[in-house]
Amino acid sequence: MAAMLRHAAAAAALLAVAFVCADGASTFYSSDPNLGSARVVFQTNYGDIEFGFFPHVAPKTVEHIFKLVRLGCYNTNYIFRVDKGFVAQVAAVVGGRTAPMNEEQKREAEKTIVGEFSSVKHVRGILSMGRHNDPDSGGSSFSFLLGDAPHLDGQYAVFGRVTKGDDTLRKLERLPTRREGIFVMPIERIEILSTYYYDIDVDSCEAEKSILRRRLSESASEVERWRRKCFA
Repeated sequence: MAAMLRHAAAAAALLAVAFVCADGASTFYSSDPNLGSARVVFQTNYGDIEFGFFPHVAPKTVEHIFKLVRLGCYNTNYIFRVDKGFVAQVAAVVGGRTAPMNEEQKREAEKTIVGEFSSVKHVRGILSMGRHNDPDSGGSSFSFLLGDAPHLDGQYAVFGRVTKGDDTLRKLERLPTRREGIFVMPIERIEILSTYYYDIDVDSCEAEKSILRRRLSESASEVERWRRKCFA
C-alpha cells in the first residue's frame, strides 16, 4: 500500500511540471504525413517519450489507445521488454499498473481492437500494437520500434510514431537485461510515472497551459480520492 502511494505521489509531482508550450514540440519524424495533431507524453524514470498518432492509418486503434491515455490508464504502468534494435514494449495496463483502476478504466482496458494492418513499414520510432495469435486481440500493450523490423509489416497494426524522446529510447537500450523465453527484459522496472497529452494545433501557449492546468487538477483529485480510500 505504501509503495502504491509513493507511485501516486511521484506521478502527481511529475504532472505538476508538465506545463509545456506546443511551439517546437515535435522534432523527431515530425514531417511524417500520417501524423495527426494530438501528442502524448509518457514520463518515465529514464526520461520522456512523446508520440503522435496515425488516425487515417489505424482509426480504431488510435481511438482506443488515446482514450486509455485520456483516462490515465498508463500511469504507473511500465515498459516490460527492451530488445535492443528491435522493440521497447509497454505492458498491458491490466496487470501492469501498480495503481488500482476505476470501473471506467477497467472497461476500456479490457477491450480488444480489430487488427488494422496497413502498408506502413515497421522502422525505428514506429508505434505498433501488441497482440496474441488472434489478429483481432490487440488491447493496451504496444511497442516502440527500436530498429527496422520488416517481418512485422502487415502482421501488426502500426498506429503512430515517436515525435520526441529518441534519446530516452537509446537510454533504455543501454540498460542491463535478462532473457525470459523469447523476451529480452530489463532487470530494473522502467516505470511510466505519469502521462499527459496536448494538441499542436492549439492557438496559443496560454490556451495550452489552461488545458494542462485542468488536467492537473483532475489528476490531483484522483490521487486524493485514492489516498483517502487507502487510509479509510
